[in-house]
Amino acid sequence: MPHTSQVEIERKYDVDEETLPPALVGVGAIAVEGEPTTDELVATYFDTADLDLARAHIAVRARSGGGDEGWHVKLPPEQEGRRELHWPLGDGRTPPSELLDAVREHTRAERTLELAPIARVRNTRVTVLLQDAAGFDLAELCDDHVSSENLRTGHRDAWREWEVELLSGAPDTREGRTALLDGIEARLLEAGARHAASASKLQRALGL
Repeated sequence: MPHTSQVEIERKYDVDEETLPPALVGVGAIAVEGEPTTDELVATYFDTADLDLARAHIAVRARSGGGDEGWHVKLPPEQEGRRELHWPLGDGRTPPSELLDAVREHTRAERTLELAPIARVRNTRVTVLLQDAAGFDLAELCDDHVSSENLRTGHRDAWREWEVELLSGAPDTREGRTALLDGIEARLLEAGARHAASASKLQRALGL
C-alpha cells in the first residue's frame, strides 16, 4: 500500500519573470495570506523506454526537498483532479516494489515495468498559504522558478509558473471548490498570468 494517497485539485499558469503575484485576500473565504516559504525541489521522473507511462497520462517521480519528499505516482486525471500516491524516498534511485505494482495495475502491463530516468526538474518554489478567518487551510499559491533537462535528448528549458492547489479546508462541494479556483484565477489573470501551455512540468520537460 502507498504511504499516502490523496486527490490533488490544482490549476497551473504560465507567468513572466517580472510579474508580481496579486493579493488574494477577499477571494471567496480567503482572509489570511501566510508568510512566503521557499523550498528547493529536485525531481527525477521515470518511465519505460517507450514512454508507456507518459502515454497513459501517468507520472512517476522521485523528489527531494519540501514537505512531501518521496516517490510520487500521479494517476490519470479524474473528473476532478488527479490521485497521487506517495512512498518514502529511500535511495531515490530504486522505485519501491509497491509503486511498480500500482503502476502495472493502472497500465495493465503483464509484467513489472522496467523504469529508467527520463527527465530531471529543479524548482525553486515560493509558497503562500491561503486561510479562512477561522484558520483553516483553503489553498496554496506556489510561485515556481523551474529548470528542466530531458535526460533522453539533453534538451534544457527554464520557465516560471504559478500553481494553485486546494487544501483540506477547501469547500466540501465541487461547486464551491470550482468557485474558489475561479475567483483566484481571475486575480491571477488580471496580474498577467496565462493558462499553462503544458499540463505538467514533465510534459514541458519532454516537449510533449
